[in-house]
Amino acid sequence: MNHVWLLVTAAVLVVLAGAFSAADAALSGFSRARAEELADEDRAGAKRLVAVLDDASRYLNTALLLRLVFEVSAIVLVALQVDALYDGAWWASVLTSIAIMVVVSFVVMGVAPRTVGRQHSETVALLSAGPVSFLTKVLGPLPVLLIALGNAITPGRGFRQGPFSTETELRELVDLAEASSVIESEERRMIHSVFELGDTMVREVMVPRNDVVYVERYKNLRQTLSLCLRSGFSRLPVIDDNLDHVVGVAYLKDLVRRDFDDPEAELTVRVDEIMRTPAFVPDSKPVDDLLKEMQARRQHVAVVVDEYGGTAGLVTIEDVLEEIVGEITDEYDAEEVPVQTVAEGVVRVSSRFPVDDLEELIGVEVEEEDVDSVGGLMAKHLGLVPIPGSHVEAHGLRFVAEGTAGRRNKLGTVLIAVVEPEEEDDEDE
Repeated sequence: MNHVWLLVTAAVLVVLAGAFSAADAALSGFSRARAEELADEDRAGAKRLVAVLDDASRYLNTALLLRLVFEVSAIVLVALQVDALYDGAWWASVLTSIAIMVVVSFVVMGVAPRTVGRQHSETVALLSAGPVSFLTKVLGPLPVLLIALGNAITPGRGFRQGPFSTETELRELVDLAEASSVIESEERRMIHSVFELGDTMVREVMVPRNDVVYVERYKNLRQTLSLCLRSGFSRLPVIDDNLDHVVGVAYLKDLVRRDFDDPEAELTVRVDEIMRTPAFVPDSKPVDDLLKEMQARRQHVAVVVDEYGGTAGLVTIEDVLEEIVGEITDEYDAEEVPVQTVAEGVVRVSSRFPVDDLEELIGVEVEEEDVDSVGGLMAKHLGLVPIPGSHVEAHGLRFVAEGTAGRRNKLGTVLIAVVEPEEEDDEDE
C-alpha cells in the first residue's frame, strides 16, 4: 500500500512540476499590453496577471523554484520505489531511476508543459497568475536569497533578479524573429538601436562644436533671418562673446512671426530680445535619458557642454531619432556627388574630399595641420562654419561653398578653382 502512495504522490508532483513549467513559459513571454486589454475586458484573473507582470522576475523566480522542488521530490520518490523493487541491486536501481526520470522530466515536466504554455499562453497565464502570486507571498524572500547565493558562487556579476529575460536574450529573440521572417531586417535594426540608446552618450550623436552655426546676440532680425535661410537651419544658438557663452536659441518661426507683425522690427529689434532660454546637457548624458527629458520639456534642441563647462556641440531630438531609424533626409537633400570637372582648372568636390588628394586632383600641393577635408580647410581659414556662398582663397586656390546636404545641413559640395597668377598680383597691388 505504501508503494502505491509513493507512486501516486510522485505522479502528483510530476503534474505540479509540469504546471509550474507551463506557467513559467506563459508568463515569461506574455505581453503586458495584452494583459491590460484583458483587464479592461474584466477577464477573470486579468488584474492579478497585470500585477504579476509588473514584477515578472520575482514571480518567475517562484515558479522556477517550485518546479524544481516538485521535480526533485518526484525523482526521490521514484528512486525509492525502484530501489524497493530491485531489493539491494543498487546499480540497477540507479540506472532504472535515471532512465525513467530523464524521460518523465524531459517530456512531462519539460517539453510538453512549456509547449502548452507557449501555445495557450493567455489561458495558462490567467489561470496561473493567482496561485503564483499567492505562493510568492508565502515563500517570502526565499527565492531571492537563493538567487543571491547562486550569484555569490558564480563567477561574474550575476543577475540580481535572476537570470530571466536579459537584454542579450531579448536581442536573440529579435534575431530569431527576423530569421523566421516575422519581422523585417530594418525592424530588427531599429529594435537593436533602442537597446543601444542607453549605452550611447550625447557626445556620440551631437553636432560637434566646429559644425555649429551660431548668431551673435547683437545681430538684428534681418541678419538672423538671412543666416537661417543661407544655412538652412531653423534654430540657431545665440552667443555673447564666444561659443562657450550661449545665451539663448533663436527660432526661425519666432523671427518670421515678429517680422510679420512689425516689418520695421527686422532692423530695430535684436535677436536677443526674442530668443528663447537654452537647455544645457552634459556630453556624458545617456541618449535615452536625453530623449525622455526633451519630451518632458517639449524641447527640440539643447546645448551640449563638456566637463569643463565649455560648449561641446549641439544636439536635437532628430539626432536622437536618427539613432533609432537611421539617417533622416528630405526631398531637398542631394546625393553626394563624385568629383566633377566643371571647366579647365575648376572642379566640384564633396566637402569631405581629403585635402591630401587635392595635389593629385588639380596639381596644387596643400599642406595643412589638423585639417583632413576640404570643408575643414574652409572652416579653418574662415574662422566660421562655411555655409552656401562662403568663399576663401588659400594655397593658390579659391574655394566656394555650394549646397548643403543631409538633415543637419552640413556643407555638401565645394567649387575649387585655381587662382591665376595675374589675379594674385592684382590683389597684391
